[in-house]
Amino acid sequence: MSGAPGGRVLVAPDSFKGSFPAASAAAAIVAGLGDAGVSSEACPLADGGEGTAEVLVAALGGELVAAPASDPLGRAIEARFALLAGGETAVVEVAAASGLALVPEDRRDPLAASTRGTGELVIAALDAGARTVLIAAGGSATTDGGLGAIEAISGLGGIRGARLEVLCDTDEPFERAAAVFAPQKGAGAKAVAELDSRLAELAHALPADPRGHPRTGAAGGLAGGLWAAFDATLVSGAERVLGAVNAPARVTAARAVVSGEGALDAQSLRGKLVGKLGSLCANADRPFAVIAGRVELTEEERLGASISWAWEAQTLAAIERVARSELAPRVG
Repeated sequence: MSGAPGGRVLVAPDSFKGSFPAASAAAAIVAGLGDAGVSSEACPLADGGEGTAEVLVAALGGELVAAPASDPLGRAIEARFALLAGGETAVVEVAAASGLALVPEDRRDPLAASTRGTGELVIAALDAGARTVLIAAGGSATTDGGLGAIEAISGLGGIRGARLEVLCDTDEPFERAAAVFAPQKGAGAKAVAELDSRLAELAHALPADPRGHPRTGAAGGLAGGLWAAFDATLVSGAERVLGAVNAPARVTAARAVVSGEGALDAQSLRGKLVGKLGSLCANADRPFAVIAGRVELTEEERLGASISWAWEAQTLAAIERVARSELAPRVG
């Protein structure tokens, strides 16, 4: 691979889930490269998970708005959504009201966790004048198939002719939501089996059956529930965000690209940011590096995804050190 002559390194990480936001990871990588004399450009990103609203506000303009909502266990909280420039499009992050980070580890209850708060934020966005609501589906504590959100939206006046668009961070279908994601939310084997059963019952009860359709498993099946109940459009969150920040042109102009996330694993290549960035880098013939909290891909899998190098780092100091000592000599 060859970089753009004279181009800077494009620093485009996702958040390190549960640890620190994309902007902090980007700042650490930029600092490490700078210490080694390598010029770079920070471009914090998201793929439909935490930080999506902030990334889109930064790219497109707008503001963050606070509203009352229910957390995954039904407790009253204040959460934020984004109202983008012009006021007709809002961004609701599932993580803002229904996120795993809102529940302490010893209080997590995957059978009780509800997306009701996400539905309440959708209604708040409509009340604020939005006609299109982008729902960033990553980071949920829930596997309720979107039932809580559906009940909240329906009980508070419906979508009123507005359009819902779910930014998905996975391609998994509705029927795989429990098996693939519920263990990350505290569900043991017995709970996964019960959640599977609940999702099957909900699929039968919804106006359309979401099973078998790509992306319907995002956010514990919330994507599929909204698709079935409100004709929501399901799109790749990574592609939507990459388009908003003009990533294809920025990748082409860069000499190399570096991203980051909490875990570089098989899911990274199933609709998430790193996989999409790898494709852009391959198309532009640019070197692509990843710094992650954990690297679980084999070398063959990594190279197959056009990832030139990958390193582990669990702290911001470690990320900065890897950027200075490992990344910089390869892209400088």
